[in-house]
Amino acid sequence: MNYFSSDFKIGILGGGQLGKMLLAETRKFDIQTYVLDPSDEAPCQFGATKFFRGSLMDYDTVYNFGKMVDVLTIEIENVNLDALDTLEKEGMKVYPSPKTLRMIQNKGRQKDFYAENNIPTSFHIRFADLTELKNALEKEEVTFPFVWKCAQFGYDGNGVKIVRSAQDLTDLPEVECIAEQMVPFKNELAVIVSRSVSGEIKTYPVVEMEFHPEANQVEYVICPARIDEKVADKARNVALQVSEKFNHVGLLAVEMFQTKDDEILVNEVAPRPHNSGHYSIEGSYTSQFEQHIRSILNLPLGNTDSKVAGIMVNLVGAEGFSGPVVYENIEKIMAIDGVTPHIYGKRETRPFRKMGHVTIVNENMTEARRIAEEVKNSIRVISVQ
Repeated sequence: MNYFSSDFKIGILGGGQLGKMLLAETRKFDIQTYVLDPSDEAPCQFGATKFFRGSLMDYDTVYNFGKMVDVLTIEIENVNLDALDTLEKEGMKVYPSPKTLRMIQNKGRQKDFYAENNIPTSFHIRFADLTELKNALEKEEVTFPFVWKCAQFGYDGNGVKIVRSAQDLTDLPEVECIAEQMVPFKNELAVIVSRSVSGEIKTYPVVEMEFHPEANQVEYVICPARIDEKVADKARNVALQVSEKFNHVGLLAVEMFQTKDDEILVNEVAPRPHNSGHYSIEGSYTSQFEQHIRSILNLPLGNTDSKVAGIMVNLVGAEGFSGPVVYENIEKIMAIDGVTPHIYGKRETRPFRKMGHVTIVNENMTEARRIAEEVKNSIRVISVQ
């Protein structure tokens, strides 16, 4: 198949920032790309060959969009899987497959999958709704503290809450959920695994994630992780085990806990480009976005090694600001060597909304981390007053 400068078309379900960064790679290779997203303000609206507005959860919309392209992929898991099933039965190449997405899309099903396949993870119990969870608490089948997770449609810290008392349950929605045992951990780690159609597999280096204590969002991604090499090897092996069991095509970001005893427990996965791999645009020989395109087109996978130490700082809306966005002090951080901002194209900011990220590359990890702190303290995502 001639993918380059031809009539070949990749379809992407979802037009957010991940899709926008995928488009940078398809444009580099001159591959036509169609994008479907429900918002006419989607970041992908300008970069795609063709942009279509429509619901990702509507069967007919997703099915009809898929009929226009040669290969279909995603940048968000919450899509109509029945439409993908039909397209795949009709011969459409869908990566990751609807079968893989079905196991991952529901977090309760995802956790059951780990337990069934002897993949190390924290203990969990599934509940049909909040009422059922409260009944389990009364019977002491669940004890405080635990981590509550919405089974469907959670993202970026939404749909996750640490529950320390009954008071913490008052604002939670009446939806299917899981209660996970709290894990005392040293570090939160992630490994991105790429797998091509023919089964070629490569892993990116283990990264370390630092989270915002309130928003439960990643603030910093540090590559390589500042951990012992034995722990890093264990994390890579667990990530490869997860990849093998899911038998996915494309990227699989495996988020993990490093426990106090240096064991590795899988937290959850994302079958697509992921926040933990954004550093790779400047820091790696092959970015995660290029690697995803290579994977789904069955092209040779690229070198996943890092050129230099890389740190990613998330740019999220500052508390107390909602409205047309302003990136305060962006010129200041752009004057620093090795600093590259990525602006996602969302015109309206609100507290903790992901608006962009900044990559810091440096041959010295300590210096990279110092600059990352300077960047974090300098730039603010605010709104026009």
